[in-house]
This record gives sequence, structure tokens and C-alpha cells, in this order.
Amino acid sequence: MNVFDALTPLAASRLRTSVVSPFAQAYWDHLSDQGYARHTVLLYLNCLAHFAHWAARQQVELSALDRHTKRFVDWHLPRCRCRPPVQRTRHTVRSALEHLKVVVVDAGVRPDSAPLSQVDEQLQRFDRYLLQMKGLTISTRRRRLVIVRPLASMANDGRLPTPDQLRQFLRQELSRVSAASAGVTTSAVRSYLRFRTFEGDHVEHLLPIVASPANWRLAPQPQTLTPSEVQRLLEAFPPSLPSRLRCYAMVRCLVDLGLRSSEAITLELDHIDWAGGTVCICKAKSRRADVLPLPHATGAAIAEYIRSERPQTCSRRIFVRHVAPVDVPISAGIVRRAVREAYQRAGLPYTRVHILRHTLAGRLLNTGGTLKEVADILRHRELNTSLIYAKIDFARLGAVAMPWPGRQQ
Repeated sequence: MNVFDALTPLAASRLRTSVVSPFAQAYWDHLSDQGYARHTVLLYLNCLAHFAHWAARQQVELSALDRHTKRFVDWHLPRCRCRPPVQRTRHTVRSALEHLKVVVVDAGVRPDSAPLSQVDEQLQRFDRYLLQMKGLTISTRRRRLVIVRPLASMANDGRLPTPDQLRQFLRQELSRVSAASAGVTTSAVRSYLRFRTFEGDHVEHLLPIVASPANWRLAPQPQTLTPSEVQRLLEAFPPSLPSRLRCYAMVRCLVDLGLRSSEAITLELDHIDWAGGTVCICKAKSRRADVLPLPHATGAAIAEYIRSERPQTCSRRIFVRHVAPVDVPISAGIVRRAVREAYQRAGLPYTRVHILRHTLAGRLLNTGGTLKEVADILRHRELNTSLIYAKIDFARLGAVAMPWPGRQQ
């Protein structure tokens, strides 16, 4: 279908006479191929026509598309007096222009991005160092970059922070987080300083300043769900729930296999051996592949989702988006939201997703399993990581507990 025939005469005129005109049909085809509904494609095209109308007056060149997109969204939209119909919703316009950038780049035009600051360039190198030298996952790297960015910005021209600046930064950051999170902060700062050593800087005088606060890791007792609470959670997926089969299958993976949210979203169709009844957990936090038995209930939930609800997509991921673009992987936030909303529907006073891993560990121990088996199922690299679950191994604790003073034998 011709893109200009689908638009109103005014929008088609604005688009046809602009610098964006040669890309209009490719833009339509791109959105259609991504699986967007027709009304969404038309909405984005009207955003594009609005941008084209403004770009014609501003004499915009596509080589500077990034810079002009920001100007259009941040400066023009709040003051827009263009003749209607135009779309002024910022997040919608921004999304529409992001697709334009993809189409323009695919056509061979390379928009000039804004030059990176010295701090941004240094943090990019730090991110590559964390990936290539330390093998950290993307979520861990992002968190460390967020933590050290203010520290990197304290010193100008790429210089190291002074001892006073480092103390001030640590005092400010550690005052607003818990002891456990404080350990994450100090680890990120130490990683940054070691990276600076890797780049040839001398940081020996700064490392002693970064001391981790006292935190007894094994002090708290792991929070777990009772068997009845687990059952209530699994029953909290009514037929009217949108994407019910996907939500239920993801929660079963967390409950039955002890997967992390990031591991659930990376499961692929090729990772399941249906004949052998196993599942391969790849790209996990430990950066290795582990083969686990696939419980019947979990496999049945995944199979029902694949047969009845999973949309057609080129992605090999098991859990995919149900709205366009369906080929884009879902984020771990989708899993966390599914669990939290299930807690609410079940009337459970929980919010943390990691509780489900603790619950699986407790269930294994209280049915005769060992800490070594818990470590294997949860894919801990060190047995010490699983020691905290000894506190909920009630059968073995009861066998070694001393009698209460004054209790009659």
C-alpha cells in the first residue's frame, strides 16, 4: 500500500515535500514488518509528518538527525502551534522518531551523534574492562556505571579524584543505602580504581580509603513462602488475565527451577530437551551452561504457552513480547512485574522475586536434600553461598538442637 494514500491530505502533503519523503515508504514497511497494528503505524506516520513539517522550516539535514530529534521533542513540542492534526505526546513522538533513525541508518545514512564527553568515553572503556577482563553481566555493569559516574565526574580532564573527593563521595553514597548495598557501592568503586590502574594511573593512595562497611552476610534468615502460599501464588492467574499463559509459565520456572529473572528471559526453544526432560540454563550469572531436570508441571506450562499464546516471531526465545515489535527480547522487568502482580492477586505480603529461589532451597532441604544439591540446583559457584540455607533446614537443625533449659525430657 502506498504510504501517502493512508494519510490525511495535510499530513501526506507535509511528508511528501520534506527531506523525510524518500524514507516514508520504507518507514511504513519497517513498522509493518515489526508487527505493529495499522492504527499504531498511522499514529507514528502522523508523528513523522509533524516532524517533517517542522524540519522543512528548520532546514534539517538527516546527517544531524539525532541533534534535531532532541530539539524537536524538547524545544518544539512544548511550544507547538502547528496547524492540526498533529501529535504532541512526547513519548509517542520520540518512539516514532527512533524508528525513523533505524530506517535512515538502514538506507546508508549515518547520523552524526553528539560527541561523547571525556567522562562518557572513560565510562565506555570501564564498561569494556568489566566485560572483557571481569566477565560481568550487563546488569552488574550497568549498576557499577551508575554508581561511579558521579565519582568520575568529580575530577576534570580525566584526572583521578583526590582523597578528599573520594571520601566525600563515599560518605554521601553510603549514608543513603543499607549495609548490603554499601558493599555493592564499595565494590564498584574498587573496580573503577583498579580499572584506572589498568590504564596506567597510580591509585595506591586511594585504595585504602575504600573500606567495606561491616555486614554479616549470613546473619539474616532467608525469607521463604510456605507450601500453601506457593499454591496460592500459582493459582493467581485467572483466565481473564492478559498474557496469562506467559506469566504462569515464567512464574513456574522461578518456583520449580529457581531461575533468576534474567535467566528466565534468556531461555530459548533449543534449550529444552523434551524427550530427555531436561532444560539447559545458559548465559547465567555464573557464565556457564547447566543442565537441570525439567519438572512435568513446568514443561506443561511452557508447552501450553508455546502452543496457545506465543505469537509468531523470528526470535528463538521462549518468552517473547506480545505486542510489536515482537522480535525484540523482553526484559527481566516483565518477569518481576508478573511475580509482583501475582503476589497482589494472591493476597501475599511480598514484593521480592528472589524469595522464590529461597523457597526452592528450603523445599529441597526439608525433603531430604543436602546443601550440595541446593548449590547445584541454584547454580552457585561456591558452596559457601548456600550455607545461609542451613538456617531453614529444620529437620537437621532439630536433630542437633540442645534441649531448652528446664524442659522435661
